[in-house]
Amino acid sequence: MKWSAVRRKLGRVDRGIDKAIARSEIPGAVVGARIPKSGETLEYFSERGLAVLQPERIPMTRRTIFDLASLTKPLATTTAMLLLVDEGAVELDAPVAKYLPLFSERGKEAVTIRHLLSHSSGLKPWRAYHEMLLQKERKTGETLIGSPETRAYVIDRTVRSAPVHEPGEAAVYGDLDFIVLGAVIEAVGGQRLDDFCRERIFGPLDMPDTFFIPIGRDAQPLPEPTKRRIAATENCPWRDRILWGEVHDPNASVMGGVAGHAGLFSTVDDVVKFGQIIIDVWHGRDEALPRELLRQFLTRQSLPVSSDWALGWDTPTEGVSSSGKHFSANSVGHLGFTGTSLWIDLDREVVIALLTNRVHLIAKKSRFGLRPIVHDAIIEAFEAG
Repeated sequence: MKWSAVRRKLGRVDRGIDKAIARSEIPGAVVGARIPKSGETLEYFSERGLAVLQPERIPMTRRTIFDLASLTKPLATTTAMLLLVDEGAVELDAPVAKYLPLFSERGKEAVTIRHLLSHSSGLKPWRAYHEMLLQKERKTGETLIGSPETRAYVIDRTVRSAPVHEPGEAAVYGDLDFIVLGAVIEAVGGQRLDDFCRERIFGPLDMPDTFFIPIGRDAQPLPEPTKRRIAATENCPWRDRILWGEVHDPNASVMGGVAGHAGLFSTVDDVVKFGQIIIDVWHGRDEALPRELLRQFLTRQSLPVSSDWALGWDTPTEGVSSSGKHFSANSVGHLGFTGTSLWIDLDREVVIALLTNRVHLIAKKSRFGLRPIVHDAIIEAFEAG
């Protein structure tokens, strides 16, 4: 293989990221890829730009820790549910109310775990719980955000909320499905979601830099060396500070940093490793996760028929996917609002993780079209070698 030719072609990736930085789309990025070529699996990593712009300037490195945002859904919550289903503690087609009896309120008796995982439950996609709690704080003078009581309040309100359509009628991506799934995992698993994931997923899979960061009155301060490895995110108007070492998502924040829909932090190495484990289990080379059940989770559910969602994972939408134009139809992936993504081609055995902090001092509505550019450039470079 002509590695020098591949390296030259990979310069397109760096140039694409540098242009996004110059256009103020992102402060910086780290990208990692594993691609099989000529009988071996090749790795590519690159880091560009800055992890922190303010209050000081800290460059991106391969060891930078990112707020993964909604990548929490597949890496933590979906994988935890996979383990519980494999153990027989949860059934995919059982009513959610079997595990959370209050969920049966307001006509949700027919909603199953499968519906939640495929975003076809009928729950509203999102609710501004943080705004409700802020108003209450201002009235009472109490500190509510991040307390155990607030976390319980958000879970209770979500579990008891009214649906907006019948289960299986539509697939509408949102956070409330996964807040409920996090509550199911805690009810069945008998421990908080972050503890379950640390002990059952990230420890056994040797992902030492993947964790939730609890916040609130009972949380331990983040060690300064760890904080300095973390990419900063938004200059948050309602928290009145630059978020650095705490979760960006507002509802995960009021839940104390630990939630089924957001709150996970990780590095590019750990995210790429997770993607490779998925591929190796899929092809029967690894027993880290239950293979047959994993294959079911990674298959489109057709709830409804037009939906691209598998269980906890997205699949490419032809012609418009953030995975670009080269990932096969048999691929899975997910995005995070902070500017993160992971795409896995199960047939071609390609893993690409792109981690950015696009919301750090960048307008939320700024254009962010970097993902397909990076994915296409990486695959085309390796194919040219």
